[in-house]
Amino acid sequence: MNWIILIFASVFEVSMTFCLGKTKTAEGPSFWWWIAAFVISAIISMGLLAKATQHLPIGTAYAVWTGLGALGTVLIGIFVFHEPATFLRLLFICTLFCSIVGLKIVS
Repeated sequence: MNWIILIFASVFEVSMTFCLGKTKTAEGPSFWWWIAAFVISAIISMGLLAKATQHLPIGTAYAVWTGLGALGTVLIGIFVFHEPATFLRLLFICTLFCSIVGLKIVS
């Protein structure tokens, strides 16, 4: 159950960075709505991370949370914000994913 909580924490971390990305082009009231969504996502993400670390090793939980957040953020950048998907970028995304799976296996 704690791993599921950690995954949801990572999803909200990705949501947080998505909202941050949307503020680049937002103007007026929509800018503030994206900021509010960013803050709410950050609070939920951190709260779920704190809950997950009550039963998981903090080093592993934080590394997985950060890694999944980074992985999701890069994928959102590629698919939503049309950032480049070069060979090396995709290679390092794959190594990041393998590292996250490895941490799960050894903990």
